[in-house]
Amino acid sequence: MFRLDSEFVQMSEKEPLMCNGSKNLFACHRTAKSDVDIKIEEDLRRKLKYFFMSPCQKYRARGRKPWKLMLQIFKIAIITIQLVSFGLSNEMMVTFKEENLIAFKHFFLKNYRDSDTDYAVYTRHEVHDHIQYIIKRYVHLQNLTVGNHAFEKIDGMFTPLSLCQDFYRHANISPANETFDIDPHVETECISIYPISPYKNDGLANDTNFTLDFQRLLAVNIYLKIKAINLQTVRHQELPDCYDFNINIMFDNQAHSGQIKISLSSDVNIKVCKDWNVSDSNNHFLLIVLFDCVAICACLLSLVLCTRSVYTGILLQFEYTTHVSIQHGKTVCRSERMEFINGWYILIIISDTLTIAGSVLKICIQSKELTNYDVCSILLGFSTMLVWIGVMRYLSFFQKYYILILTLRAALPNVIRFSICAIMIYLSYCFGGWIVLGPHHENFRTFNMAADCLFSMINGDEIYSTFTKLRDRNYLVWVFSRMYVYSFIPLFTYMVLSLFIALITDTYETIKNYQKDGAPFSELQAFIAECRDSPDSGKYIMDEEASTSGCLCAPCVYCA
Repeated sequence: MFRLDSEFVQMSEKEPLMCNGSKNLFACHRTAKSDVDIKIEEDLRRKLKYFFMSPCQKYRARGRKPWKLMLQIFKIAIITIQLVSFGLSNEMMVTFKEENLIAFKHFFLKNYRDSDTDYAVYTRHEVHDHIQYIIKRYVHLQNLTVGNHAFEKIDGMFTPLSLCQDFYRHANISPANETFDIDPHVETECISIYPISPYKNDGLANDTNFTLDFQRLLAVNIYLKIKAINLQTVRHQELPDCYDFNINIMFDNQAHSGQIKISLSSDVNIKVCKDWNVSDSNNHFLLIVLFDCVAICACLLSLVLCTRSVYTGILLQFEYTTHVSIQHGKTVCRSERMEFINGWYILIIISDTLTIAGSVLKICIQSKELTNYDVCSILLGFSTMLVWIGVMRYLSFFQKYYILILTLRAALPNVIRFSICAIMIYLSYCFGGWIVLGPHHENFRTFNMAADCLFSMINGDEIYSTFTKLRDRNYLVWVFSRMYVYSFIPLFTYMVLSLFIALITDTYETIKNYQKDGAPFSELQAFIAECRDSPDSGKYIMDEEASTSGCLCAPCVYCA
């Protein structure tokens, strides 16, 4: 027994002890991993190490050129050019709409000036005079306008001007006696005025049988429909679009304060022109479509390659977790499993999908099959942003250039927890400012305006104007405004922002120390680190040949 115990002590702790006994006789011997198990584990380590290599290291290991890297660079170039080209077209569309809106205001609003923030009338005569002015301008539109504007025609008939008034069903108001009798139900009355019908400037009541009861009147709405063609795109070798402007001119008397505000708004519908002919436009159009097709093909190829890489990572994750479970009896934690799922590839897949959809929509817009400029601009703009951000994936192999992403990723959990608390305090100030200061300050009239004003104050804007505009208010509002602003600025500017920066700075210092002294290894990284084969060793080429020729003859669950 003593001999057996001494042999047991001398055995390596890593080698399992196998004993067979018959009655009182025991025979013990060492067992070690078979050569097949060792070979499988070495191959798995080498496979994992190759999976997490940079494109340059993979090129040295197996001689594979970094096609995905070159494809991403090429894709960035063509998508950026494509976005710039579409951005110029979108800019011309937006400019045309904005200029037409300004032109309509000067054309239909009497004595309008661009500097007028509150365009209003104050007497009954001015209301009648402005309505008659708008009707007269509309009737003689095609003779007065300097643009290519025209009336809408449906089934050979021009679309009329609609003059509508909203008023209370019944109202008997006597401010002198401090009495009123009112029925709050709102009724609407409309008349139509056709452009070809003669219009005499004899007053609304006489010429149109339209009478305004200002005691009951809530609003007067004038609806117009005007068509136009954006011809400036022809100079940029693009086909023009046809525009339908649905104009609404509103006389707002809901407050009955003696001031009737007048506003003009325009809802634009962009349509494909029914018949068009532009000389020598086919060649340029075909080149644009061909360029868009090249962008679609590049994104499709990138989508396939990145999807394959994600799929390969999932298979390798399953292979590694199975190996750890069988050979070591452990389970791989979620954070280590997620290392196999490359988030940059997911980002590129999303950007490729958006680019393909946006490019197809752009081709339809160029061919005048569709006119969804806003949807196309969102798809292409967001995809281009993701494509440029996706380039950061290749900087991850250079730690000094990748420190920004490392810092943001490490600081994100603490920043989210801190931001939740800060947002609660911020919302409390937004509600308080909106309710108390809203009636007295234009920057707090709505909840969104209050939130925007407070955010500007955090960045140092709107502070002086907020103080000065509340200077002449009543005493209670003045005291509240001082307490409100004096507490908000130190709290968020000096404390919240400082703590927020401190979180980022602390994480940044931690990342720098990790780069200097080395970061602690996870179990996956420690498992891979046991592979001492350099990319130039040639063993990775042998692994590739073995994987293409088939699995080993010995049965194994780890063969990929």
